[in-house]
Amino acid sequence: MNTLPRISLEFFPPAKPQAEAGLWQALERLGGLQPEFVSLTYGAGGTSRDRSDRILAGLLDRGLAEPAAHITCVAATRGAVDDCIRTWAEAGIRRLVALRGDMPELGAPFRPHPEGYDNAADLVAGLRRLGDFDISVGCYPEVHPDSPSLQADLDNLKRKLDAGAARAISQYFFDAEVFLRFRDRARRAGITQPIVPGILPIFHFGKVRSFSQRCGASVPQWLAARFDGLDGDPETRDLVAATTASELCQTLLREGVESFHFYTLNRAKLTLAICRMLGLRPQLEEAA
Repeated sequence: MNTLPRISLEFFPPAKPQAEAGLWQALERLGGLQPEFVSLTYGAGGTSRDRSDRILAGLLDRGLAEPAAHITCVAATRGAVDDCIRTWAEAGIRRLVALRGDMPELGAPFRPHPEGYDNAADLVAGLRRLGDFDISVGCYPEVHPDSPSLQADLDNLKRKLDAGAARAISQYFFDAEVFLRFRDRARRAGITQPIVPGILPIFHFGKVRSFSQRCGASVPQWLAARFDGLDGDPETRDLVAATTASELCQTLLREGVESFHFYTLNRAKLTLAICRMLGLRPQLEEAA
């Protein structure tokens, strides 16, 4: 491998205060990999906004990595969203991940706030009016569950990027061909911005399979066979998980992919192992 990939990392604010120490430990360990940015999610309808704000402030104070704040359209007026963005900008946050978001009620169809942004493209356009932010948006290699068709999904992605987003970060997937076919379709549709594959290390296959059914990510039979019986054997499972994800990344690198976005689930071990197999090492380790 001649060129090392760039990476970004995603975390979520823990629901329980005692879990926050583990989050900071993971951030300390993974920050040494020099990610382009660390994105921080929040719950449906902004249900963990206070916790997110506290962690974003901590990232800025500690200088572990450049933070990227998630923002959605759900259950908020334009004024409330704009005020939040202005507060972040004053604190020094310049990166945003703009998403439509999901309703607080599990499985409920999306309904824009009567006085809010209508969708993610509308949100991106509003953010661009507020300042010179670096904005990422989401994309679905296997089509968003709410989209009526593949073409409608691509058209929506292009609207978000044309509104001013710098890149799209994909939902996770497990088959390289799924992403590569999607990338080719996007290019044919006139999308020129980078499309960054989202990589999910498998910490527990049963939970991943269950969540994948809800978000529209397919689980290949070969993957199910590889993890069969390993949920009760975490040591072997982690070895298989790191190898499987690194194989996926290596295939994508050979096809010209230059960046990866890791869904860390607030854990460092597997992402560190995968990155090492890609040639990335923590900065302090290299200096030792």
